[in-house]
Amino acid sequence: MTVRFGLLGAGRIGKVHAKAVTGDANARLVAVADAVPEAAQALADHYGCAVRTIEAIEAADDIDAVVICTPTDTHADLIEHFVKAGKAVFCEKPIDLSLARVKSCLDVVRAHEGTLMVGFNRRFDPHFRAVRAEIDKGSIGDVEMVVITSRDPGAPPVDYIRRSGGIFRDMTIHDFDMARFLLGEEVTEVVATAAVLVDPAIGAAGDFDSVQVLLKTASGRQAMISNSRRATYGYDQRIEVHGSKGMVAAENQRPVSIELASSAGYTRPPLHDFFMTRYTEAYAAEIAAFIAALAGKGRAEPSGEDGLIALALAEAALKSVAEGRVVKVSETL
Repeated sequence: MTVRFGLLGAGRIGKVHAKAVTGDANARLVAVADAVPEAAQALADHYGCAVRTIEAIEAADDIDAVVICTPTDTHADLIEHFVKAGKAVFCEKPIDLSLARVKSCLDVVRAHEGTLMVGFNRRFDPHFRAVRAEIDKGSIGDVEMVVITSRDPGAPPVDYIRRSGGIFRDMTIHDFDMARFLLGEEVTEVVATAAVLVDPAIGAAGDFDSVQVLLKTASGRQAMISNSRRATYGYDQRIEVHGSKGMVAAENQRPVSIELASSAGYTRPPLHDFFMTRYTEAYAAEIAAFIAALAGKGRAEPSGEDGLIALALAEAALKSVAEGRVVKVSETL
């Protein structure tokens, strides 16, 4: 089975997904759409596909599924349109910045028995999946504590900050999903702290650039998330899971994993510079999983419900910062 794809959005993440789709033997990129014609044409020329409007892709008989990489405020509407058109949907996170809008969108998906997968790519990183595999094998016993470190090499432009929904909805949301992936239980309580330590302009835009979040499940399992918009040493991505019988961790990855020893000491190459290179394998694997789900080999996960819960955790973190207290997830979900 070859899944015929339409790509909506030819920006940075659209290019990443175009590479993943065209690199899969079970997929074919048929068409790309973008509000900037030049961007769509450049991507189409590179991969040998057509440029079409979103409406044409929606009505097309030669497209089975779409990958949505457009701005966040278009996601929910596009999901609904394409589910109604009978096409499978892979959508970048988040579905929307409003929990109410996400819920109404998922109602439409269910009513039309649509297929929706949300792009939490880190679940498909081979190193993080290996951690989860050790948990599932019982290698560390019962999970007790999870530590997630996720720090960007530099802050995005302030214009992006203003429309991103804020650090919890834009950046930490990946870590909320990863915490759920590793804890094995649903989070019931959230407490968060936040500050502006990197760029005062981020604070002026109403956001934070340095946050810590503590998550807790009903049984007492905990996850600590550390985020910063600035890591001068590269893209910092680490996880550690402590259990009743031991610990399993995934360290930072480098483009080249070597160590040089000399009279000056021990040195290693720098970390990856950002997500496009650090998570190349993860992006390919999540598209492969989506294609497999369409072929009846497994479920399309992370699901829309996973996206909803991650956003609810982001809202709980925001509420915790604003009110200076522990927030129950039931207050936001």
